[in-house]
This record gives sequence, structure tokens and C-alpha cells, in this order.
Amino acid sequence: MWTEKAAATAEAQESGCRNKSSLSRQILVVGVVTEDDEAQGVFKPMDLNRVIRLLEETNKDGLEEKQLKFVKKLVQCYQNGLPLRDLAQIFKILKLCARKIKNQPRFVESAYDIIKLCGLPFLKKKVSDEITYAEDTANSIALLGDLMKIPSSELRIQICKCIVDFYHAEPPKKHIPGYQQASSSYKIQMAEVGGLAKTMVQAMTLLENQLVEKLWVLKVLQHLSTSEVNCSMMMKAQAAAEICAHLNDPDPSGQLLFRSSEILWNLLEKSSKEEILQQLSNLECLLALKEVFKNLFMRGFSHYDRQLRNDILVITTIIAQNPEAPMILLIEGKVILALFTYVKKPEKQKTIEWSAAQYEELQLHAIATLSSVAPLLIEEYMSCQGNAQVLAFLEWCESEDPFFSHGNSFHGTGGRGNKFAQMRYSLRLLRAMVYLEDETVNTDLCEKGTIQKMIGIFKNIISKPNEKEEAIVLEIQSDILLILSGLCEHHIQRKEIFGTEGVDIVLHVMKTDPRKLQSGLGYNVLLFSTLDSIWCCILGCYPSEDYFLEKEGIFLLLDVLALNQKKFCNLILGIMVEFCDNPKTVAHVNAWRGKKDQTAASLLIKLWRKEEKELGVKRDKNGKIIDTKKPLFTSFQEEQKIIPLPANCPSIAVMDVSENIRAKIYAILGKLDFENLPGLSAEDFVTLCIIHRYLDFKIGEIWNEIHEETKLEKLRPVTTDKKALEAITTASENIGKMVASLQSEIIESQARQDVQNEQKVYAKIQATHKQRELANKSWENFLARTSNAKTLKKAKRLQEKAVEASRYHERPQNAIFHPTDIKGLNTTVPSGGVVTVESTPARLVGGPLADTDIALKKLPIRGGALQRVKAVKIEDAPKKSIPT
Repeated sequence: MWTEKAAATAEAQESGCRNKSSLSRQILVVGVVTEDDEAQGVFKPMDLNRVIRLLEETNKDGLEEKQLKFVKKLVQCYQNGLPLRDLAQIFKILKLCARKIKNQPRFVESAYDIIKLCGLPFLKKKVSDEITYAEDTANSIALLGDLMKIPSSELRIQICKCIVDFYHAEPPKKHIPGYQQASSSYKIQMAEVGGLAKTMVQAMTLLENQLVEKLWVLKVLQHLSTSEVNCSMMMKAQAAAEICAHLNDPDPSGQLLFRSSEILWNLLEKSSKEEILQQLSNLECLLALKEVFKNLFMRGFSHYDRQLRNDILVITTIIAQNPEAPMILLIEGKVILALFTYVKKPEKQKTIEWSAAQYEELQLHAIATLSSVAPLLIEEYMSCQGNAQVLAFLEWCESEDPFFSHGNSFHGTGGRGNKFAQMRYSLRLLRAMVYLEDETVNTDLCEKGTIQKMIGIFKNIISKPNEKEEAIVLEIQSDILLILSGLCEHHIQRKEIFGTEGVDIVLHVMKTDPRKLQSGLGYNVLLFSTLDSIWCCILGCYPSEDYFLEKEGIFLLLDVLALNQKKFCNLILGIMVEFCDNPKTVAHVNAWRGKKDQTAASLLIKLWRKEEKELGVKRDKNGKIIDTKKPLFTSFQEEQKIIPLPANCPSIAVMDVSENIRAKIYAILGKLDFENLPGLSAEDFVTLCIIHRYLDFKIGEIWNEIHEETKLEKLRPVTTDKKALEAITTASENIGKMVASLQSEIIESQARQDVQNEQKVYAKIQATHKQRELANKSWENFLARTSNAKTLKKAKRLQEKAVEASRYHERPQNAIFHPTDIKGLNTTVPSGGVVTVESTPARLVGGPLADTDIALKKLPIRGGALQRVKAVKIEDAPKKSIPT
């Protein structure tokens, strides 16, 4: 410890050698607590610049001792933490000590002590110090990685311990007044900025035979790889290849393999997966992985060993996804054959006793690995009779054999107590092989009856619904339909085998409650697979098409289309375009009715309007064409400038045909006949005018692009071609004007019809009001007659006059006169019809209370069977004879 007097003396001596007007900081004060003043927290000054200059001096007697002494005092000064403001100079001192180690080995201890200080907390005097000294801190921490080049085991291990301490921050041993600890993540962030991860990876190449140092470096990289930034730097330093290549290095502790696999996982998750796979896809890495897996498989017995084995297997499976990986090692080692030994009904093992859970886990891992590896090794797969083994295994999965699966592993999710996990991964393997489109594989599958077996499995699943594992069941159903699609596409004979049974399972899925599409369980994927199977397994096979139509398949397609979900529209419309080639389809399409009695034509036109709105096509409020020169132009086409393209490249106008659904809607409506579409409104007819001329407008667009490209390329067409281009452009514009005029007529006609309908409604309202007024007036007259005697007498006289006026004044001879007046009647309203009814015998009606129609259905109340009688004759009024 320095005393205050000694420090002042040293300061006075030093100040005589310096210019007092210097602008640079001359004295750096650090907190040194003496034993006497510890309780008071007194700080003692120390000049770091002097220490630096002292270490830079050479060729003086006793200099080394003096230098070591000053470094030792420095270490004592900072035993409670390193202030951020002094960090750059402290690490400069460390760097100077490191340079002297080669010729002066005693400086190893000095460098060791300073590095040990880096594990202590960093201290800040101000809140802003973390930002102010960020660059100095990042450069200082980066130096730790460079110091790994010093051939000192003790020093390298201490550097690693120091970096690991970054992730396990501890509070200062003693509180220093005026200072506080930097944030716990500050060192970690500065390590990322300084690129420490990259230098630590490079240090791996220096530690070929130093196991202890290598394990410490791996421990550091394990901590650093928890950050995406560090993983990116490690990836650029080829960390994956370097680590994987040394997986088999001798290591009695077992730490090397554990830490290496952990780092590889972090690199795959937190950096570019493609780049990591590229690094691992070399012969050296694959051989290392193979040997590790083999050793763990044969000698591993603990849970820890099984976990490592599974991690290595999954990493290998991921590497197999890279087509450039040299998996031909796999052929020499007969890996495909080895994996297929697990694709069979579980049996008790003779050589190695596995528990049921262990065997199941191995089995599922093996099938999952085959799904990735087998498509790359088709010949090896076929030589092992892969198709036959998988189909036989599926038969066991579908059978009723008792089997209690544990479903504990990742691959066994949802398969507890059933065979769903085994069936799920077996179907994935078949799907992967089918979608290679290798005719040898697919023909072999069809010859083994795969189409019938897939349909049978699907039907069996339908007959035994399982809501508990619904998501997995839906995945299985989707894979079955995709396998069938892959097998049947482009093959009429296979579509015939698919037949009516296959159509039935497709229709079953199409009848799914639309609300389930939003459940997130996988119904959307299943519906996509179903639509794909319609395209691949039904279209083109006329018996299947006819059966699909008979079972109202088109109705179901239109029902899904009416859900207005854009993800399904394109595929459904494509299917309908193909189906309309069948002459029976049009009647089904026209017969369909949706909600509010919507027709198929109205639905298609509605979809056209929605599509154009999303594409930004210019239309007025009534749906009319605005720009007759570019009636179909989308906002994207407006933004894109026309550029000259090679003849084999599609232009923007041509690409537009395939990128939206307008062309498909045009094709379907064309098949339905534009002139006889039911259930359309005036708005629909306005849109239909554009759809009808879609092909003409599109041809005009393409010729316009040709014309513009010739201008950009500064080509002058010959006179004939120029006139032809002008004529085509004019004709296209004239068609646009004609359509706009027709749309105006439709709109005006509809407006007139609306006015007429409005007038009819008003006339009906007026008639209703008039009738109501007459009824009110009649009621008032009736009340007047019943409440006022004079009014009643007046009405009676008027009635008698009317009756008298209606009589004949000259009575014919031999005429019989029937009086119409009823004596004693005091009413002034016409009397009702008089009906003469004779009593009906009880034997016919079953009693006075029996109703004839009801009684015919019951037993008679008394005696005999009931008999229906003729209706009773009703007389309107007494007849009177009119003499002729």
C-alpha cells in the first residue's frame, strides 16, 4: 500500500517532467482503501500512465522487478472491481505484460492476475458510463480472445473462467463509495460487440492435444452460443465444422461430446440453418457423427447417454435434408437396412434387452430418419424391399392386435395407448417416397395394392372417430390423400382403381362442418389435400367424374367456394374449369343455390368484383370501366414500367393471367353460356359485360406491351405492321368504349325500373290508404245508424226504396211470388244465406259430437263401422220462380 505522503512525493517528481499546460488527462485516480482508512472508504490515487510508460521501457537494470512490483500494486488497487473509465488503460497494461511473456516468463503471473480481475464486476461512476465507454469496453474484452494465442495452459484456463463469469455475475465484495455495479448483461453485450465469439472459435485450432483447455473453450462457446449475434459470428468462423470434426477426440470425462452437441443445437436454432448444414455436409463431419452414434448406441446405458444418442441422430437427420450431403457413407454402412430392422411388429429382443418404451422410441426415430434419408438413397431403399416392409407395418398399425404404446418421446406425441405414432411416421415415409415421382417406386407401390390399402385405412379411421387425438388423425388423413394423389396423377388406370370408394372418402371430407376450418387442428390442410385428390384422382376419369356429380360433389365445391376464403378459391376454380368439360356439369352448377337463394353465376361474379378490388382495378361506383384503353389494368401493372424482355419470358400482362382468379372465372362462365345465367342483378350484369370481353381486353393488353417494347428498343415496324398495330390498338379501345356504353344502358335501364317499382309501391300505399278511409267511413255510418234513431229510419227508407226499385213493376202471368222481407226484422243490413239442414242418422256419423274426417280414423263411439257421406248441400238463398 502506498501512503499518502509517498503518493504526493511521486506526484511531485512526475509533474516536473510534464508540461502543465497539457490538454490530456495527466493523473488517473483510482480507489485504494488502506487498512487504517477502510472503514472511512478513503480513495488513494495511482497513475496508470506511469505504469504504462514503465512497462514500455527496456534495457535498464532492475527494471523487471520494478515493473512486476507496479503491476502487483495495480492488482491490489482493483481487487474490488474495475471502473469502466480505467478499463482501456488496464487492458493496455495487460497487453504489454503479454508481450513480455515470451522472453520474460515471470510476466505470466502478472497477466494471470490482471485477467482474474476481469471476472470482477465492472464499476460505473455515472449512469452514462456504460454508453460513454462502450467502445473501450468492447475492445478490451475482445483482447481476451487474442490472448488465447499465448502458449500458457494456466493463462488460457483463467481467460475461459473469466468469460464464463460474465454469465454468472456476482455483486462487488465491498462497496466503494461513488461507484455502482454495471448492469449484469453489460459484459455479455460488449462481448457480442467486440466479436469475442469469433476469436474463441479460432482458438480451438490451437488446442489440438490440450484436453483441459479444449473443454474450457467449449464451455465458453456453450455460453456464448446462447446469443444469436454470437452464433452468427461463430458460423462465419466455421465453428460447426470445427466442433463436429473433433467429436470423437479422447475424453474420459464425457464433457466434450455433451458441450459440442449443445453448441451444434444452438447454432442450428439461432443462426442460418442452411449455412450450418453446408458446413456439416462433409465426409469428415459425417464420419465423426457416425462413430459417435455407433459408440453411444452400443455402449451407452444411462439416460444421459440415450439423450446424447438421440441428439446426434436428429442432427444427422437434419443434415440428410441437404441434397449435397455425401450420405453415400450410409450405403456402405447399410444404414437403410439397419433402420428397417425397426419397421416391424415389436418383438422381444434376444441379444439386447430393451424396455417397451425404449424400443418404441428407437422405432419411431428410425422411421423418422428413413423419411429424410430414404428419398436420397432410392436404390438402397428398393433393394431392402422398402415398400413391402412399410405396407406390412401399416397392416399391423391398422390391426386390432393389443398394443400399449408409451408416447413419451417427441415422435410419440399423441400416440399413448394406440398405434397412431407408428402409422403417422410410416405414412410420412410413403409420402416422401411417392413425391419423388420415381416411376419404379410408384409402380411397385401400385402393384402391391397401395391405393386400395390407403382407401381402406381412411375408411377405418372414419368409422372410429377419435376426438382426443383429432389433430394427429387429421394429419394421417391428409397424408393418405396426398399419397393417393401422387400415385394417381397422370395415370387413368390408377384413377379407375381409386374409383367410387375413393370418391366417397373425398365427399366425406367435403361435408365437414365449415366452422371446423377455423379450429387450428388441421382441417385446412385436410381440405387442401382433398382438393388436390379431386384434381389428381378424379378429373380425367369419366366414371369417377359422373359418380362425383351424382353425389352432388359440385354442390359441395360451390359450398366451400361460397365461404369466401381466398386460400381455397384458386384451387376450387381450377377444378371447376376442368369439370366443366364434362357436359353434365353445367346443369349441376346452374341448379346450385346458396344462402339467400344465390346462384353460382352470381357467386362467381361477386368473386370477380372482390378480386378486382384487391388488385386495385379502376372502376366507378357503379362498376363501370373508367379507362377504356386499359380496362383490366391492376395497380401493380400501373406501377410497373414496361421493359423489353426476351421472347421466352412472360410479360406482366401474361403473368397476370396466372396470378389471379379472373381467367378461371371467365372460363367457367364461358362454359355456362354468358347469355343464360340465372339469378343476376343489374350490378352483376354490369360486371358480366367486362367478364364477357376478358379475352379481347387481355389480347389488347399484350399487343399494347408489344407496341411499347418496340418503342423502348427504338425499333421501327414496317408500314404494314405499323398499321396492323394501330388497328389492333384502336379495335381494343373501341371494344372498351362499347362495353362502357352497354354498361351505361344497363345502369339507366335499372334506374328507370327502380323508378317504376317505386311508383308501383307508392300506388299500392295510396290504395291501401284509400281502402282504409272507406272502411273508416263505413264504420262511421254504421255507428251513426246504431246510435241515432233518425239516421236509422233514414237508412231504412233508403233501403226500402232500393228494394222497391229493383222489383219488376209488371207481374207476369202464372208467376209465383216469394216475399223477400222477413217480418219483425229490425236491421238495415243484408241478411245472410239461409241453409236448410236435415238431421243425419247417428249410425252414419257416430254420434252428435263426432267429426266426420277425424272419426274415420277412430273407432266409432257406438255401433257399426263409420261411413263417409257426401258433402252437405248448402243453399245460398231461397229460390224464387221467375215466370217466363
